[in-house]
Amino acid sequence: MKMCPVIHFEMPAENKKRMSDFYGKVFGWKTNMLGPEMSEYVTVETTEADKKTRRPKSPGAINGGFYQKPDDPFGQYPSVVIAVDDIKKYMEEVKAAGGRIHGKPEMIPGIGWYVSMIDTEGNRVSLLQPIGQM
Repeated sequence: MKMCPVIHFEMPAENKKRMSDFYGKVFGWKTNMLGPEMSEYVTVETTEADKKTRRPKSPGAINGGFYQKPDDPFGQYPSVVIAVDDIKKYMEEVKAAGGRIHGKPEMIPGIGWYVSMIDTEGNRVSLLQPIGQM
């Protein structure tokens, strides 16, 4: 069976400036605040990334992002993002194995198709079918 790698992490933030200052000062992470067209998402570089693919240059390293912490308990905790080559196929695999899909796949401009799921243990995990990377 093909292994699908974890390629991104996501965490909620109540105050994005405070979060950016904290992770920058403590760990040297670089943040990039995106605009309303990207839901005010904040991307985070924890390691140097290839400019073309946006993937980390260091094997095993991942970058991530922060989103506005919602009232919905579903989005209150950190999550990992797993790369898949066919999001619809993996959505069916998740359901067949006892997981649930949360919402509908959305196209993230310049990134790929994204959808969240709940695994059999109640953890939120996301699937991403990257554009041109798989």
